[in-house]
Amino acid sequence: MTVSTAYPADAEGVCVITVDHPPVNALPVRGWYELADAVRAAGRDPEVRCVVLAAAGRGFNAGVDIKELQRDPGNAALIAVNRGCAEAFEAVYACEVPVVAAVRGFCLGGGIGLVGNADAIVASEDAVFGLPELDRGALGAATHLARLVPQHLMRTLYFTARTVTATELLAHGSVWRVVPAAELLDAAMELASEIARKDGHLLRLAKAALNGIDPVDVRRSYRFEQGFTFEASLAGTAGRVRDTFGKEA
Repeated sequence: MTVSTAYPADAEGVCVITVDHPPVNALPVRGWYELADAVRAAGRDPEVRCVVLAAAGRGFNAGVDIKELQRDPGNAALIAVNRGCAEAFEAVYACEVPVVAAVRGFCLGGGIGLVGNADAIVASEDAVFGLPELDRGALGAATHLARLVPQHLMRTLYFTARTVTATELLAHGSVWRVVPAAELLDAAMELASEIARKDGHLLRLAKAALNGIDPVDVRRSYRFEQGFTFEASLAGTAGRVRDTFGKEA
């Protein structure tokens, strides 16, 4: 598991945080906390005026490490990953400076929590977004999907576990640009650099002001959703559905 932080010399005021956890960037408990720590540290750095959240490998994020949950006969891993996801999502939302998500390939489950709480999204042409939670014995992140698509589409995507493309999100106004995969990081850096040219103090005040007028308390809303995930686990439903993971025909 690697969460790396870089400060490109040709992009003053921009911090790039890259997640690299092969094979598909499905993060274990510690991974969510490492990501949260990196985002918070970048936001606290007075020299940083914008953060780019990126990922290496086959896709942006495939959610939680289901196999880690399957190895735990109790609920300790579920409780830990619930808290870890909440911490990472909150870190992105509450980051003191704007966060630009650079999304390529798949953005699923917990990935939706990250990009839904980001301030802007740049995506590659092959990017797809979705919540396969009902197919994985879980619930959650509808809070964040609702920030990307209208209410009825969010519900349809949630109940069917279908995905939506970056181009479709562009039409809904939640993605800033869609570019070829080879141009993704450059496009994200272009937007981040434009943001970072603003006064750093004003940017931080603006981020706090926009969060303050948000109509939904995203942290409380997401934790409410997670309660139903735990209820499904206690009822045995989550384990039964989760045990089919990787066995689909």
